Amino acid sequence: MDHEHEAKPKWEAPTDKTTKAGYGKFLRPKTPYDVFMDEQEIPIYREIGVRRVQDLPRKPWKRVGGSGTFIQLLGTEGLWGSYVVEVPGAGSLNPERHMYEEVYLVVEGRGTTEVWGEGNGKKLTFEWQRGSLFSIPLNAWHRIVNATSSPAVLFAGTTAPNVMNLYNNADFIFNCSYTFKDRFDPRDDYYKPNEEIEPDPVRGLAMRRTNIIPDIINCELPLDNRRSPGYRRIEPHMTGNNFYLWIGQHENGRYSKAHAHGSAAVLICLTGKGYTYTWPATLGPTPWKDGKAEFVKRQDYEPVGMVSAAPMGGNWFHAHFGVSKEALRLTAWFGPNAPGRERGRPGEKAIDYGAIHIEEGGTAIPYWDEDPFLRKEYQETLAKEGIVSKMEPSLYQKP
Repeated sequence: MDHEHEAKPKWEAPTDKTTKAGYGKFLRPKTPYDVFMDEQEIPIYREIGVRRVQDLPRKPWKRVGGSGTFIQLLGTEGLWGSYVVEVPGAGSLNPERHMYEEVYLVVEGRGTTEVWGEGNGKKLTFEWQRGSLFSIPLNAWHRIVNATSSPAVLFAGTTAPNVMNLYNNADFIFNCSYTFKDRFDPRDDYYKPNEEIEPDPVRGLAMRRTNIIPDIINCELPLDNRRSPGYRRIEPHMTGNNFYLWIGQHENGRYSKAHAHGSAAVLICLTGKGYTYTWPATLGPTPWKDGKAEFVKRQDYEPVGMVSAAPMGGNWFHAHFGVSKEALRLTAWFGPNAPGRERGRPGEKAIDYGAIHIEEGGTAIPYWDEDPFLRKEYQETLAKEGIVSKMEPSLYQKP
């Protein structure tokens, strides 16, 4: 289309000193990443969550090979992207490279991934199975191969929205030959799991520098205690990524304290089944008690289900409840929006607000100040499932 000869709307200046310029109200335009998703001609799922990602409809994806669907949960727009892709039995996806980060969680199946650098003949190959978590180095060539005759399903998280919305140039994003040597060193042990635990340099939480975890469903998690008594947690730091995620587990019969933070966090259920309640922090810590339950959103899930913890504009309270005989294990993905690394002046004092009680300057609601509805419903749900509650009465007593 010849854009130079299109009829352009005429700008009109205000005719007096009280009329404001512009339309005032308008529809939010699509971002370059939105346009990119439309062009792929596969489904785009937009909601607060989904019970199981493997049940979402998938369509043939010409660029990638296989079939897929985009997932853009509410509140994550522009912050990070995700999709589900199906690799045909005894088949593979197309080789590709791109100027955005990518992390994979294997939902179903077994296979291998090949990774190599531009102009480097050495190709690394590693195996994966259900529950494997691995990362692709930035702009490295890679190909995903299905090792069985049945389809394999993988969930991917990317920083594609961040990159596409900044550069808006697909040729640069998919055809740049630059090699990030600080991200990818094709040594033989590059995809050897590293189980050493060290403190995250910002918040001091348990961290593993590893480019693959063979099984995040059953891997060992160190004690954390921040979300609930007995809570366990680890955060993998992979391929030099800015893409942030963690893996956590609540003891059977216990649930997390509600807490608030900005948008970006998406929880993915790995084991057990459960539900999340989330509501705007402006409603306060007791929305049911205050007659505002209609504004609370709930998402139920089981492996591999998802929920946007703080949807819409963020700063929402949310709490997570495991209601099966199996412990509730979750992984939370944030894209490049890591907690503790929010914008601010270097050296400025900050707190781990999501884990610190409101009365101490954080956003966590202690059990003794939460809405009584949460405890009552949880106890009733556990009783129906034949599960013994570990929420001792002492947890609800203020020290």
